This record gives sequence, C-alpha cells and structure tokens, in this order.
Amino acid sequence: MDRDLLRQTLSHHGQSLFTHLKCEQSENPDFKAIEPDLSKLQHWEDNALVEQFIARKADILFAPSWKSSALLEDVLEEEGEEPYAIMPPLEQFMEVSFEERRNLLYRDIERGDIVIGRINSIRDFGFFVTLICMGGGLERDIEDLELTALCPLRDVPSNGNHDDPLSYYQLNDLIRAGVKDIDRYHEKITISLQPSSLGPNLMNLKLGVFSRDDMPLQYSRSVRVANDNTETYERVLEGSLGYSNPSNVEYLLGKIGVSDTQPPSLMRGLQSKHFLEEDFATTIRKKQSASWALKCVRVGVDHFKSGRHVEAMNEYNKALEIDTNNVEALVARGALYANKGSLLKAITDFELALESCPTHRNAKKYLCQTLVERGGQLEEEEKLVTAEGLYRKALALDDSFQDAKEALKKIELLIQVSWNIPWQCQLFLI
Repeated sequence: MDRDLLRQTLSHHGQSLFTHLKCEQSENPDFKAIEPDLSKLQHWEDNALVEQFIARKADILFAPSWKSSALLEDVLEEEGEEPYAIMPPLEQFMEVSFEERRNLLYRDIERGDIVIGRINSIRDFGFFVTLICMGGGLERDIEDLELTALCPLRDVPSNGNHDDPLSYYQLNDLIRAGVKDIDRYHEKITISLQPSSLGPNLMNLKLGVFSRDDMPLQYSRSVRVANDNTETYERVLEGSLGYSNPSNVEYLLGKIGVSDTQPPSLMRGLQSKHFLEEDFATTIRKKQSASWALKCVRVGVDHFKSGRHVEAMNEYNKALEIDTNNVEALVARGALYANKGSLLKAITDFELALESCPTHRNAKKYLCQTLVERGGQLEEEEKLVTAEGLYRKALALDDSFQDAKEALKKIELLIQVSWNIPWQCQLFLI
C-alpha cells in the first residue's frame, strides 16, 4: 500500500489503532516496514469503527499483491512526455499555512527523494542550496518555505581536471541532488550529488548542475498557479496534454500495479480469485467492441444495398477501427472491394476473416469466387502459372467449387499448348 496514503489514513485515527494493528500483525513483514513511521505519528484520535475496519482488513492492506512492480515515487517520466496529467502540488489549491506545509515537508521527505535548488553559499566544507522544488519522489510546494540544504564536500564528485571539486560550481547555479539525510528534530537536510544517494532504479539519473529549461513540468505549472489567482485545479487538469491521453487510465493502473485481471479490493467477496476470466474488464471490453462493430456493419450493409458504396466503406472501416479482427466487417468490406474490382484487397480481407474464423461460410465462398475471378484476369495477362495457382488455392478451400474445377482444367490445357508438350504427354496428363 502507498506509504503516504497509509500514513495520512492512520494519522487521523486513534493510538489504540496502532496498538491493535501491532498485536494483530506482529509477524507481518510489510507491517513491520512501516511500524517506525506509525510510532512517530502524533495527535491520535480514537475511532473504534475505523480501528476495527483496518484491523480486520490488515491482511489485505499489507498483502504483497498491493505492491507495485515499479514504485510510483521512484519513477521519473522521460523528458517531454506527459502520459497522464502532471499537476502542481495539491496544497497550492488549498488553504494550508506556511508552518503546516513546512512541518509536513520535514515529516514526509525521505532519503532518496530528489530536490532541485540554487547554490547560495560555497564554503570549504561544501555548499548550501536554497531548495526550489522536488524533482522526483515526494511532490510538495516548497519554493517559499525558506528551506536550505547542505551538500558536504565528500558528496561532491570530482569533475574533469578540477583538483577542487567545488571549483566546478558557482553561486546561483541550479543543482539537482538526492536527499542523503534528514534531521527532522533540528530541521536540517543533507543532500548529495553522488548516484549512491538515489534509489536503485534512479542510479542513471544525472545529478549536478541543472538547466532551468529542464525544470519538472509540475514546477512550471506550479509557478503559473502561484502567479494567477484565477487558476483552478480543474482548469489546470483539463488544460494538460496528459489529461487527453486516451491511455492515461491504463498507464496509471500499470504504475500502481493494478491490472484488469487481478484487481485488488478490500471487499473479500470481490477478491479476483472468485471471478472467471470473462467477468473482467478486458474480456467485457472485447465483447462490447464486437457489438459496436456489428452495428456499424449493419449500417454499412444497408448503405451497400442502396448503392451508397462510399458510405458503406466508411462504416466498414469504422467497424474495423473498433474491432480490428471483426470477421463480419472484413467479409463485408471484402465483398465491397470485389464489387468495385479491387480483387487483391478483397482477397486480403477474406483471408484475414478466415484466419479468425476458418469455418465462416461466406468468407470461404467469397474468397473462392474472388480467386477464380482474379485468375481470369491473370489469364488475360497471359500469367498462366500464377492463375493456375489461384485456381488450385480455391479448390483447396472448396474441392466441390465447379467454377474453379473448370477454370483449372482449361488452364492446364492452355499451359500444355503454350509449352508445346507432345500429344502423348498431354494424354497422360489428362
């Protein structure tokens, strides 16, 4: 379960809840991992109902199936990408006091989080940085919190030919660094430019001097909100490119480890093991797509019967956009192609339909007819061997297809004549 979400949930409920959970889950390794955080929480208020609920559901809350394969706070998006709506910190749209925001930042920031700041002082033992924003992991509005962090000399890597690592840096340089240590009591933060200060999946992230053009997207939007009192959460959300991404829901579900076929639930009756595969969203979505595609096919057939071939083709194409392998749409479009003389396109559609449904009667029938018709065209172009192959292909699909039998017999004679085969061999072939 998400660290911040769990902490926020538990921070509003009684000390007895912590005691109850500690007794119930004393052997649970996932509970032990967050036990130190829970013990630090203050201002507990007793709530028996919530206590009982979380204690009863603890085996589900701390189950390994809730764990994401990639921790959300440790993943940075590729530059320029916005697969989902990247928003400014939520507290910018709320009335949260300076002191409360500062206290929450010192409470929640962890080692391995990424910060971005500006060098304000360089000393023999390192340099001090005024923090501007979070660069990964925790997201908070911190630019006005007057936070200063120290980067000790031992955490500044050597660069090139500089004997003194600090000589590479200047006042007002923007720096991206990893959080190395936090003294919450004295409100001190130590940062590092060494890759070892980052989580395992961020080791390749470049630390050090940072360009303002590379500031995180949430920061630039945060600045815009701070400078415009009329901006609302909804306006920023709807104006973001990621909000319009049709795959953003699937992307976010993947990031937090929730799948269509194994959805987590706190209701025991809704645990995924109680459902068949056809009950899940992926299968239901396929059925819905097939149904919508068939509606388009029916409309297209009506257009075709009325002679509106362009409209019919549009409907068939729409059906195949909804359901790529819809057999009825492929057969209908293939028939329209054949009717217009585009025999190769028709053959392709019929073959695709038969790949999905080998027993489809009309797909097989229309394909045989089209193969014979295309063979006739090739005969006129004197491509007899290729035409013969099409006739044989039609008979392989339906050995009782009379048109293909007659066409094959005829072309075999033509091939024999064209090659001047002796009459004895002709009799043998017949």
